[in-house]
Amino acid sequence: MEREWYHYVLAFFAGIFLLNVVPHFISGITGRYFPTPFANPPGKGLSSPILNVGWAMINLLIGGLFFYGAKIHRNKWLWIPLVLGGLMMAFYLASYFGEVLNNH
Repeated sequence: MEREWYHYVLAFFAGIFLLNVVPHFISGITGRYFPTPFANPPGKGLSSPILNVGWAMINLLIGGLFFYGAKIHRNKWLWIPLVLGGLMMAFYLASYFGEVLNNH
C-alpha cells in the first residue's frame, strides 16, 4: 500500500475530530450543559445536552471520513499521526475547557 503525504494529514485530523467526540458525547448523554461552537458566545457559553450529542455525531462523521480517506486501516504507520492528533487535541481541550468551565 503506497502512502501519500496527505494520508498522514488526514490521519492527524481524524485523530483531532475523533477525540473531540468524547467530551461532547459524554456531556450530552449525562445531561450536562457544555460549550459548543453554537453557544452564545461561541465556544464559551453552554449548549444543551441534545446539541452536544449532535455536535459529537458531527465530529464522529468528519473524523470517520478522514479516517476512511487516510486508509488508516490499511497502514499501521498512519496510526502515529492519528494518535498524535488525538493527543494534541486532548491537551488543548483540557486547557481550553478547564479555563472556560472554571469561569462559569
